[in-house]
Amino acid sequence: MPLCYFVSDLHGKPHRFEALFASVEAGRPAALFIGGDILPHHLHTGSGEFIGGYFLGGLAALRERMKDAYPRVFVILGNDDGRLDEKALIKAGKDGLVEYVHGRKASFGRWTIYGYAYIPPTPFRLKDWERYDVSRYVDPGSISPEEGARTIPVPEDEARYSTIKEDLEKLAGPGGLENALFLFHAPPYRTKLDRAALDGRMVDHVPLDVHVGSIAIQRFIEERQPLVTMHGHIHESPRITGSWRDRIGRTHLYSAAHDGPELALVSFDPEDPEAAKRDLI
Repeated sequence: MPLCYFVSDLHGKPHRFEALFASVEAGRPAALFIGGDILPHHLHTGSGEFIGGYFLGGLAALRERMKDAYPRVFVILGNDDGRLDEKALIKAGKDGLVEYVHGRKASFGRWTIYGYAYIPPTPFRLKDWERYDVSRYVDPGSISPEEGARTIPVPEDEARYSTIKEDLEKLAGPGGLENALFLFHAPPYRTKLDRAALDGRMVDHVPLDVHVGSIAIQRFIEERQPLVTMHGHIHESPRITGSWRDRIGRTHLYSAAHDGPELALVSFDPEDPEAAKRDLI
């Protein structure tokens, strides 16, 4: 039975990367899923040295030590990562160091892996990985995808009209998803994984919603029922709700986001997703 590790929101913290590399070497999983926000906070441009050097260099050293036991490494970026770094990840995929899966799918035994990095609009300025959710609505205090900054320009129509809802329909296609594992950055709306510390906060006398996940991802999971979905982004949610996991129908939802200093390492077997566990290292 294949052991899988899942981490997210490492945010450039050396201890988390060191703990991750040591855990992979000791545990020897068949697959490692990395759910975005790899870079240090606010290092959006000129970040190739971190991705190409520290991150990919660390994985290359790990592969050298593990030889044939090196896992398949599925990666997406997150809203704190500049899209400039896509190029380094795609290049690293040519020799199997990582598999960059945003907007793509990959086979893993009898399972299919799907990756998707976009999140709904936030108050943050970087918009490389933000899309409108199910409509062009933007929550109070947030900045639309048409504003803010980008490390890679996109066509005006893409910024103005693209939605997470439409993207997911295209990515998944019409087939069944009973053996699908989805690597997301955003969590689904109104779950135990998307609870932000916004209690009592208001913008222009409008109370802020304390649930900040994606409605499109929530509806997609409800309707299509993949086997497992992995999420990050909202660091404090597991602490506030008391749970790093949730369930929508048959779908098992995991979060590797964490607002403490430790690495949150989720381990699971797709043959028995109910037995998943999270360790803080």
